Amino acid sequence: MIKTLAAAPLFLALSVSTQALAANSAPMAVPITQTVPDARDVAYPGTMALDIDASDVQRGAYRVTQTIPVAADAKELILLFPQWLPGNHGPRGPLAELVGVQFFVDGKPVEWKRDRVEVFAFHVMLPAGAKEVVAKFVHTSPLASNEGRITMTPEMLNLQWEKMSLYPAGHYVRRIKVKPAVTLPQGWTPATALDGMSMAGNRVTWAETDYETLVDSPIFAGKNFRKWDLGQNVTLNVVSDKPEQLEAKPEHIAAHKALVEEARLAFGANHFDHYEFLLALSDKIGGIGLEHHRSSENQLEPEAFTEWAKQEWDRNLLPHEYAHSWSGKFRRPSRLWTPDYRQPMQGDLLWTYEGQDQFWGLVLAGRSGMQGKDIVLGMLAAWAGGYTQQPGREWRSVEDTGFDPVFASRKAKPYSSLARNEDYYTEGALVWLEIDQILREGTGGKKSIDDFAQSFFGMNPGDWGQIPFEVDEIVTKLNALYPYDWAKLIDTRINQPGQPAPLNGIEKGGYKLVWKEEPNPFTKAAMDFGKGLALGNSIGISLDKDGKVTGSRWDSPAFNAGIVTGAQVTAVNGVAYSADELKKAITAAKSGADGSAGTPLDLLVKRGSRFDTIRIDYKDGLRYPWLERVAPGKAPTGLDLLLTPKRPGGAAAAAAAAKKK
Repeated sequence: MIKTLAAAPLFLALSVSTQALAANSAPMAVPITQTVPDARDVAYPGTMALDIDASDVQRGAYRVTQTIPVAADAKELILLFPQWLPGNHGPRGPLAELVGVQFFVDGKPVEWKRDRVEVFAFHVMLPAGAKEVVAKFVHTSPLASNEGRITMTPEMLNLQWEKMSLYPAGHYVRRIKVKPAVTLPQGWTPATALDGMSMAGNRVTWAETDYETLVDSPIFAGKNFRKWDLGQNVTLNVVSDKPEQLEAKPEHIAAHKALVEEARLAFGANHFDHYEFLLALSDKIGGIGLEHHRSSENQLEPEAFTEWAKQEWDRNLLPHEYAHSWSGKFRRPSRLWTPDYRQPMQGDLLWTYEGQDQFWGLVLAGRSGMQGKDIVLGMLAAWAGGYTQQPGREWRSVEDTGFDPVFASRKAKPYSSLARNEDYYTEGALVWLEIDQILREGTGGKKSIDDFAQSFFGMNPGDWGQIPFEVDEIVTKLNALYPYDWAKLIDTRINQPGQPAPLNGIEKGGYKLVWKEEPNPFTKAAMDFGKGLALGNSIGISLDKDGKVTGSRWDSPAFNAGIVTGAQVTAVNGVAYSADELKKAITAAKSGADGSAGTPLDLLVKRGSRFDTIRIDYKDGLRYPWLERVAPGKAPTGLDLLLTPKRPGGAAAAAAAAKKK
């Protein structure tokens, strides 16, 4: 009885509480009504006029006046700011940089409202009889790197139309006509893939085009400008911080010409009427490597020509972006082609868009001499070696990394080795390497990835539209070359997590991954340039020039000792930090061949205001990945043949360059 009486107040309290909860307000959701129409394949009436004043390099402001015709009796005009940007694989439209937005009809301001749900949409209210709307706004280029990518400096600019224009909703963007014009600083020279250029002073106009082509045709312009004809209607257009940085030697341009020739030989056809490499040699404008169908946006260091040999490790960019004219632009995964910049892109086949392109960029760089074979092998080793140390492989597939650009927004991650990044690039490339080597092995060297490329990319010469594809087409075309269970291979390598490191292509190609105490040529050059220290494959961290930890591999010796990103190594075994001191200490900690113990590795680590002496239990020494030939004899291996130039005299030129190095 005592227990029952004691429980009574609690029972009553619970009953009252339950009744009170039942009586709480419980709202119902307000239904979301779609107020922006989906795109239809119908022409928009009339031609937009887009006029951009890009002459204010001091303030980095692009001032825009855009005139949009409207249909008769229309009461509202819905204008969209591009959100899902081609080549970005995610919603990257910088809407926050579009400011001072106003709309006018017959010179009078009209009311507008931002869509409550689709905030990239502007609803413009039209008075009776309106024939056109004039939009005026400013695109503010970031002035500092923490604000975003800088696109305008006192020496050059990179005008990207999609960041400073609007387009009417409800239409495929290829069905919207536009007449563009830009005012540049006095004396500057522009380069773009747009046709029909005319200059009057510093005002430049181009022929009427469609909005899709406009967005796909950015501008580089600068006061220091030079261009070179690379053959096959391909032009190298270069702007630089200083005029002396444009002094390319004949052999530098010859390598670019060889790139153009090797691409045509590999793919079997060009899918452009002309192609413009847009290249900025600058450490002031923001870095970029972005593909377009008839051009590409590229940034290299100011010394790309003047210190040619030192910059070799970084010369893969132009081959990568050029190959995209075929892989990604002409042949595009079906769900990465969208009719406008509002419909979301789906990245499940990015291993074919970017991964295949990463593969071809590497191959074309090696075949053309843009990069030497030792650098190419070093890049492959760096990719493969990293995947042997990646715990994130256990839970996340390559296919799933294709969705990374959407939800991760390409931001730095605390533990990228566990999270995985956009691995569809480099692991995709290693899968394509395996595909090539299976073709060579299975056909006794009669077929290779080049035969697939001719079949997949070589159709419809001169066509610079788009032909979407699904993975079934890849399987079908591969089976036509060599019957094999390609569907299973792709499903295993791409769609399934928990796979071993992708080394099959390397091993079938006559090489193996090995570990050495010295970095391979690619890794060494990259470290020398960045003045950092890559120890991800040994103790498990990377550091900048001041000893600050820029990455910590999950479950590595350093991670397990408590060293994470943002910490700073200030001393090594009681001596002030330097890269050489840390490397010596890691070597000294290595166990002897006779089993003897090395010197303990103690680091003084600063994190915030706290200093700790941390001992790392690691005894395997420095480890850097290399590819080492294991095939017997001297005959070229499958990987050697893949990197052999196809152009007449190319093999001899490559051999001479290698001997000279």
